[in-house]
Amino acid sequence: MAIIAPSLLSADFLRLEGACTLVNQSEAAWLHLDVMDGRFVPNISFGLPIISAVRKATSKVCDVHLMIVEPEKYIQAFKDAGADVLTIHVEACTHLHRALQQIRALGMKAGIALNPHTSLSAIEDVITDADLVCLMSVNPGFGGQRFIPQTLDKIKRLKEMIVKKNATALIEIDGGVTLENAASIVQAGAEVLVAGNTVFASPDPISTIHQLKQSGN
Repeated sequence: MAIIAPSLLSADFLRLEGACTLVNQSEAAWLHLDVMDGRFVPNISFGLPIISAVRKATSKVCDVHLMIVEPEKYIQAFKDAGADVLTIHVEACTHLHRALQQIRALGMKAGIALNPHTSLSAIEDVITDADLVCLMSVNPGFGGQRFIPQTLDKIKRLKEMIVKKNATALIEIDGGVTLENAASIVQAGAEVLVAGNTVFASPDPISTIHQLKQSGN
């Protein structure tokens, strides 16, 4: 079954504790935390203080996605804030191999994120150093966007690369995941589904998370 990672970016920021409680009570195993700096992406979200506060409010895996420039400068800080998985963008990191090694050395799972236009060839030589590959299925920076359908083929090609390289990275899909397309995403090879609006705009988020988790079975 898929790992569901509700994205806190779509929650009510006045009620973040309630959002954490909701996720705690659900079948979601992860909580996805998007950090945006207004430079790498055209939006600013939240940073270290929010991560630290969320860490105290949940026992779920804190899946931190850095959409920031020079992420290598902040690896230790996000470890200290409570990240379990730390994902950095290949487009934002000059020394990707070194950064992945730093993340793992601190005891976190290391993730690589790719924007929709970025070729999988950009990570072929470091795929065995990653625990997670996050394929952006929308252009990063804002929630509520529509899933880019070409991502399904990209998932299949990434799965082939992982098998060929004898790697162990999980495939995470971030952007536009809905109850309608989740099954096809999982069937293509994805293991982790990031869901924002689909969960937090639902009249019954816990039921929605259950349905997403069953996707592809």
